[in-house]
Amino acid sequence: QVQLVESGGGLVQAGGSLRLSCAASGNIFNRNALGWYRQAPEKQREWVATRTLSGIPNYADAVKGRFTISSDNAKNTMFLQMDRLKPEDTGIYYCTIYNPLGRPVLWGQGTQVTVSS
Repeated sequence: QVQLVESGGGLVQAGGSLRLSCAASGNIFNRNALGWYRQAPEKQREWVATRTLSGIPNYADAVKGRFTISSDNAKNTMFLQMDRLKPEDTGIYYCTIYNPLGRPVLWGQGTQVTVSS
């Protein structure tokens, strides 16, 4: 079974940048839409970004203009470039792939992002 493994999280000051990676154990990124979600402490998991199968990115309003979703399909890896980070970006970040119905069906274990003020 394909697995997703996130990495790249850490502690950063407000205004800084981080680049999250999500490695897949199989060749799936060119066959599925991709996404990132996050979960802040004591809050529900929320959608952050999606890239459709045709390559069109979409972002939550809270991160639009600051985050960029991308992938290197040859390396079975997807990324989330996060710039101008804010304390409210703090949380556990999860990568996912979507089924043809647009539902996330596979999750990584998450990577912690902490933005200090």
